[in-house]
Amino acid sequence: MNEALLRSLTPSVITVLVRRGADFAAAEDAVQDALVEAVRVWPADPPRAPKAWLVTVAWRRFLDATRSDAARRRREDLVDQEPEPGAAPAVDDTLQLYFLCAHPSLTPSSAVALTLRAVGGLTTRQIAQAYLVPEATMAQRISRAKRTVSGVRFDRPGDVATVLRVLYLVFNEGYSGDVDLAAEAIRITRQLAARIDHPEVAGLLALMLLHHARRAARTAPDGSLVPLAEQDRGRWDTRLIAEGVGVLQAALARDRLGEFQAQAAVAALHADAPTAEETDWVQIVEWYDELACLTDSPVVRLNRAVAVGEADGPRAGLAALAALDPALPRHTAAAAYLHERDGDLTTAARLYAEAARKAPDLAERDHLTRQAARLNAKRSR
Repeated sequence: MNEALLRSLTPSVITVLVRRGADFAAAEDAVQDALVEAVRVWPADPPRAPKAWLVTVAWRRFLDATRSDAARRRREDLVDQEPEPGAAPAVDDTLQLYFLCAHPSLTPSSAVALTLRAVGGLTTRQIAQAYLVPEATMAQRISRAKRTVSGVRFDRPGDVATVLRVLYLVFNEGYSGDVDLAAEAIRITRQLAARIDHPEVAGLLALMLLHHARRAARTAPDGSLVPLAEQDRGRWDTRLIAEGVGVLQAALARDRLGEFQAQAAVAALHADAPTAEETDWVQIVEWYDELACLTDSPVVRLNRAVAVGEADGPRAGLAALAALDPALPRHTAAAAYLHERDGDLTTAARLYAEAARKAPDLAERDHLTRQAARLNAKRSR
């Protein structure tokens, strides 16, 4: 069973159902039923036209789900519009579906969560981690979003800012999480950049390209994480770096700074350094200052504290970190790193072990556990 094919076809099938009169929530449910049927049937009898097969089955599931005496006349009209089995046009509706999910009737946070779930294929747990909220809270948010758009006609697409936020979170999950969505997020962002002349769209594309350029060096052959400072920079994709820097420079030249451009500037400074020791941390701190003004994000301030520790020494970094909420994700890991830089191996080892227990995924937990073990071994010599 080609799961990647099913994932790629899902947005287009949902869009077809919405265009034919289904509300978004019912269309999503019908397509999910069709996907389950595809998993059952396709291995033994693969269709010649997968998209057309999914459209036909999903439409029938939608009609079955909405059948009632009170709406029989309307449903009979919809039956007449049932698409005939056969080849369907190869149209990519994914970007359009991103805009449809960013509907004006939803708050931006709800629109992002709904799109990540319906289009991005992320689980509720993964979305909750991206938003730094409990899974139960995110489940309620997504349910409310579905209820809000139930019965709404999608003729007023949402705004660019919400779509950018969705694409950013999808890329982040694809880059570091369980589902590989990074390349798909880049593809959709390229489409958006080709249609919309907006510096923040360019900034997001540059950010994605610069991060994606380092992907091959982020893990060792055994799957373990390789920190940025220890990565083999010869494995970085120089073509993607050059493209990302070019896109960023063009965006910055327009003098309409946004958070994605500022984040891309930080990534470009890392990419520009021949070695970790030659990284321009002073400029990186300055860009984090810009980001903090633009977003007031605690995650930005956490990253800034680490950068301050590199630029001005670990004690300056620890002082900046002390002003932040210790419950912030990766706060403990950052404190461990800065204490190690300061020579306090006992405290650093304890904090690495504590951070490992809080890690959101197995790879990060294993990395932090190894860091703690390394320092404990060093102390015992």
